[in-house]
Amino acid sequence: MNNQPIGVFDSGVGGLSILLEIQKELPCETSIFVADQAYVPYGRKSKEELIERVGKIMDFFVKKEVKAVIVACNTATVYTIDEMRKRYRMPIIGTVPVIKVIARMPRSGKTAVFSTPATANSQYLEDLIQKFAPNIEIKKIGGSNLEELIEEGDLNNPEIKKRLEFHLIPLLKDGVDAIALGCTHYPFLKEKIQRIVGQKVKIVDSGGAVARRLKEVLTNENMLAAQKGTDLYYTTGDSGKFEKVAEELMKGKIKASHVDL
Repeated sequence: MNNQPIGVFDSGVGGLSILLEIQKELPCETSIFVADQAYVPYGRKSKEELIERVGKIMDFFVKKEVKAVIVACNTATVYTIDEMRKRYRMPIIGTVPVIKVIARMPRSGKTAVFSTPATANSQYLEDLIQKFAPNIEIKKIGGSNLEELIEEGDLNNPEIKKRLEFHLIPLLKDGVDAIALGCTHYPFLKEKIQRIVGQKVKIVDSGGAVARRLKEVLTNENMLAAQKGTDLYYTTGDSGKFEKVAEELMKGKIKASHVDL
């Protein structure tokens, strides 16, 4: 048994969708969540910039003596996780689009990954597709500015619906019947996406798979917690703004602290 906390981070509030799944799957685990909001969005940064940012967050987690880290960001995963695993000894679990899942879903043979532009254009994603779904047509769609809109916390902003329709309606015309959400911000829009594409289109995200993988790793390493402590929340941005948005997304009271990284 190991009651040390788990580190979870994202460029912003999107990683909270992963944290929610971890809390469901592993209710005894304590988490330290970091939102790197002073540098959001990650989707516009180079690989070198991302490695620098993620390295600073990882150093923070080392000081906090976490037992494992969840990279709750698709973009950070595809561009930095290999380097981080070379540098740090604790288990590091990434978040990537669930290609294997959507490859088994479509009746039409047409699917899509809906992510940030950076993830959509990454070689990492292309390699996943070639490995797990070489015979399936998978369209890679990069959502423009959705991440930033979700960071504002107003999920009823009409601009969100407008942008979703712009990206998703062409997929319907192409006959896509399964969509993987390749950005951890996007599960907070899942109901809106479903209304646009209709109930016949399956929508999946990575949250549950990440939580189950974490449980598997902690079990195998005999590191499951016996008792839950207090979850901690940090942001490199405005802590008051983070609290307001996080409470809306998490449906509960959140206390956050600012941290310079």
